[in-house]
Amino acid sequence: MVSSNDFKNGMTILYDGKIYKIMEFMHVKPGKGSAFVRTKLRDIRSGAVIDYTFNSSEKVELADIEKEEMQYLYDSQDFLVFMNTETYEQIEIPYSIVEYERKFLRENQIVNIERYGEEILGIILPDKVTLTVTECEPAIKGDTKTNALKDAIVETGLLVKVPMFINQGEEIIISTDTGKYSSRA
Repeated sequence: MVSSNDFKNGMTILYDGKIYKIMEFMHVKPGKGSAFVRTKLRDIRSGAVIDYTFNSSEKVELADIEKEEMQYLYDSQDFLVFMNTETYEQIEIPYSIVEYERKFLRENQIVNIERYGEEILGIILPDKVTLTVTECEPAIKGDTKTNALKDAIVETGLLVKVPMFINQGEEIIISTDTGKYSSRA
C-alpha cells in the first residue's frame, strides 16, 4: 500500500479494480478544509485518461508491473510471436493489444513486454527505430529548395512522409512516439 502523499509520476497503482499509471499529481492544501491530491491517471489496459482526486490520507495498492526483455519473431495472422532470449519460451500477443506498436517492429528486434501477473499489458518500444524504405516515388529534379515531402512505405507497411532525397532501399530512423521521419540511418 502507498499513501497518496507519496505519489510520483510514472508510478502504477491498482485502484477500483483497474491499473493506472500516474501521469501528473499535485498536492493541494486549501486555506480551509483538509489537504488532497489531484491526479491525472491513465488506464493501462484501455489508454483512457481520467482526473481523480484522492484525500491526503488515502492509501492505494501499488501495481507490480514487470518488464521482460523479449525478441520479436514473426507475425502469425492474428498474433505477434515473441521469445524470451534466456529461456526460449514463446508467447503470442493478439493484435488488439499491440495495434499501434506492430507498425514499428521488424523481425529479431528486442523489445520490453509489460506484464501484470500473467496478464500481458503491452510492448515498450525504443524511442526510435530503423526501418528500410520499400516503396517511394523518385525525387523530382528542382524540388529541393523547399522542404517538400513525399510518401514512403517502410518494410512494416507504415506510410511515412520523408524528404525528397530519400530513395527506395535506404534505411531511415522513425520516431515511435509520433510515427514521423527523424533522419537517415
